[in-house]
Amino acid sequence: MTPAPLPRIMIEPLVRMALLEDLGRAGDLTTDAIVPSGHQATTLLVARQSGVIAGLDLARLSFELLDPAIAIRVERDDGAVVAPGDVIAAVAGPARAILTAERVALNFLSRLSGIATATASIVTAIKDTRAKVVCTRKTTPGLRAIEKYAVRAGGGSNHRFGLDDAVLIKDNHVAIAGGVTEALRRARAGAGHLVKIEIEVDTLEQLREALDHGIDAVLLDNMDATMLAEAVAMVAGRALTEASGRITPATAPSIAATGVDLMSIGWLTHSVSILDIGLDFES
Repeated sequence: MTPAPLPRIMIEPLVRMALLEDLGRAGDLTTDAIVPSGHQATTLLVARQSGVIAGLDLARLSFELLDPAIAIRVERDDGAVVAPGDVIAAVAGPARAILTAERVALNFLSRLSGIATATASIVTAIKDTRAKVVCTRKTTPGLRAIEKYAVRAGGGSNHRFGLDDAVLIKDNHVAIAGGVTEALRRARAGAGHLVKIEIEVDTLEQLREALDHGIDAVLLDNMDATMLAEAVAMVAGRALTEASGRITPATAPSIAATGVDLMSIGWLTHSVSILDIGLDFES
């Protein structure tokens, strides 16, 4: 499913920054020297690997900001599954601008498609369970909005976008407060009436204490499948349950089978491989 696009006002500063970084102080010395100024070309964005596409708006904007005369015809929308050799989009217009924008366009498209592809691998692995895949705040600085968009393109959902979305009480908060009960008391006293409260626990004793004081969600950190199943049974629907830690396509099915509502996975955004995509000139 194609996710709702991000507004241009959100993505244009990122694309401009990337283009300015690449253009440096003198522009594209290689292309300007070799390619005649009036030369026109038609190129194709082509998948080299199987995966899920994300980031087409950023790729399109990379070309258009270099030269509005460039025309892009999209063949595979964000969220589409592609195989090696599939044409994602055709890019036609002034050859100089196409070549100058190529790397920035591919950096965005390949990176975000890699995130979408990795997310889809987990979503597929747990498709017969109730669990949802969510990302974390472990994102590239400055690129959180687009990386979380890519998670949605891969069929996942988003956790917090920032520290101001909700209260998430982590182990260090509990340690400083002196315990689960006091941390929850302070959080509830400081949060507005619309703010959700989640707490991280790594033992069933902590979970029992948190449930006694009422919570919206509980982060079950680094629990094995047996303990997760016990935790879900203990919660019994009184709060959302979120599993976290060492979740891969191989381990995801057994974790999801415990009945957890959410599975948060940091590597989807912090260490995923790109999807190999190339720009080929039509002969």
